[in-house]
Amino acid sequence: MDVKSLYSWLLLAGITVSGSLSAAPFNPTVLGFEAPPKEGMFGDMLGLRHRLEDSGLQFNLGYLSQIATNMHGGADTRHKVAYIDQFAFTFTQDLSTLTGIPGAVIEGNIVNRNHNSNLATQRLQASSVPMTDLAQESWGGQSITRLGWFTAGRSFFDNQLFWRIGLMNKVQVFDQGIPCDFQILSLCGGKSAYSMTWNNWNVHTWGTSAEWKFTPELAVKVALMEQNPQAASRAHAWSVSTQHSKGVILPVEVEWRPLVNQLPGIYNLGVSWTNAEQTHLARGVNQYWGASDPQGYAKTHNSYYLWAGANQQVTKHADDPLRGISLSASLGIGDKKTLRLPFVSSVSARYRGPFSLRPNDWLGLGVSYVKVGKWANKDQLQMQEIAGGQSSLDYWPTGSSAINTELFYRLQVTPWFQLQPSVQYWHNPGAISETDDAWVLGLKTVVTF
Repeated sequence: MDVKSLYSWLLLAGITVSGSLSAAPFNPTVLGFEAPPKEGMFGDMLGLRHRLEDSGLQFNLGYLSQIATNMHGGADTRHKVAYIDQFAFTFTQDLSTLTGIPGAVIEGNIVNRNHNSNLATQRLQASSVPMTDLAQESWGGQSITRLGWFTAGRSFFDNQLFWRIGLMNKVQVFDQGIPCDFQILSLCGGKSAYSMTWNNWNVHTWGTSAEWKFTPELAVKVALMEQNPQAASRAHAWSVSTQHSKGVILPVEVEWRPLVNQLPGIYNLGVSWTNAEQTHLARGVNQYWGASDPQGYAKTHNSYYLWAGANQQVTKHADDPLRGISLSASLGIGDKKTLRLPFVSSVSARYRGPFSLRPNDWLGLGVSYVKVGKWANKDQLQMQEIAGGQSSLDYWPTGSSAINTELFYRLQVTPWFQLQPSVQYWHNPGAISETDDAWVLGLKTVVTF
């Protein structure tokens, strides 16, 4: 199961949203949030699934693999086939029947990742360049089993307010308007993770959140979350400790889910602020160079990040309302003083059911753009000047911008088995103009058990 499947599951297992401009139901399928199959490969599991659902347990057990191979260009032209995979178990346990508490639930996510092979850093971009994008968005940095989240929550005021507390992940609450169906990371979902202060998917930190629905279409979301730069480390995979925490993150997001011309759309605008210590690139390293700390940097607090997303269905087939085209766009803007990539954006189009004989297949095309900040480049020039050729200091050329494009076709072999071949084009891999543009072939496999 990939993040797109997670978003679909969260969206469709949550509170049903109806449109304000029409009495028609809000159905996000053509937006990319396709409902998981009622039964997976294992069917009803000899009646076990049905009994668990009767007791309030909704769950999804899935497998995902992503293959990427370089066909031309890149920093290293030697041919390589990079492979990763993961198993994921996501569940929601309804406690309202057992406890009598309205809307009380426990939510959890466990992910097992394997085969730590990353084509982007091993072939596409120079090894000395900080990672800018991924050809396999689910690459998680290591082969590991970890807790993504484990939270308790409940609703108030006739489901207008939902409160959650525990070991959280941001995708439970924020930046959910665009699915993660592309294999390139910068085309996967929204852009809030580029703040570099919290993590997508399978990394947890302590937090609490509240979602208030002013109307069935308009919601405001707020949270208080731990900012822990060690949260993605192996030692933290199952930890409940706040050791290494540097501060807190305060995110706020407004989400609107209207029906426009009888077609659903999801629009969001969010901002996060953290008081955690960050490297202050704008002040430069020269004035902080000293024998006691030869790589010392000035530090700063109070860093911000803003994200926005729009996902709108624009057409539907007269004979099948679940076939049609949607268009999406997302944007992330951050503090140039602390981020190497303060500007990230993408646009994409999805077509569900492009062929009458294949109504459940998908065709997708997306383009992303990232830009290296001026202060990151100024800082790097200073580092190079100070290094004077010393091999003990990291070196990479100053960055510009990068444009990545992906075209995919997702074939639904069975309701529980999908194959998604893709073609990727990388312009300026690693945001370095000296690196040759690259062509990549990808293949994603999704199995729901």
